[in-house]
Amino acid sequence: MASFSEARENPVEQLWDEIDSIHAGMLGLMGGNMHMQPMAPNADRKRNSIWFFSKTDSHLVQALRPGSRAHFCVVGKDHDYHACLAGTLVENKDPAKIDEYWNSVVAAWYEGGKSDPKLTLLELKLDDGEIWASTNSSLKFGWEIAKANMSDEKMPDVGVHREVRFA
Repeated sequence: MASFSEARENPVEQLWDEIDSIHAGMLGLMGGNMHMQPMAPNADRKRNSIWFFSKTDSHLVQALRPGSRAHFCVVGKDHDYHACLAGTLVENKDPAKIDEYWNSVVAAWYEGGKSDPKLTLLELKLDDGEIWASTNSSLKFGWEIAKANMSDEKMPDVGVHREVRFA
């Protein structure tokens, strides 16, 4: 269950932990006609970035322009955590990052391995976002709804919402 206290006190650290625990989130460019697509995130806490392997001939890479803005949406593995992050998306074929994030799952997509001519990395340089940590307990949810309906001034306590900024 997503920790409400962690969401209140340290939402950025909780966000990184949630990103590390998922297989994929939804990535898409802002302001275009393209739908978001599932992408496997590689969190880079030091740079406030998320890295994604892609192919140079993908629609997403082909649509990139200087200053392209993107959203990345996260749903926690227990469905009790959600985030929407925004930043600048750039192609960055950093060989050190390719080595750092390379694994057998990634290798399955690239016939030529790390030297595949279509291999590229996308770096989402985070600016800001919002997170929601919520209960996944139907009992707690029901109790909070019942309490709220018995009082005009009580809101159900079923989660925490925070805005986050990255330096």
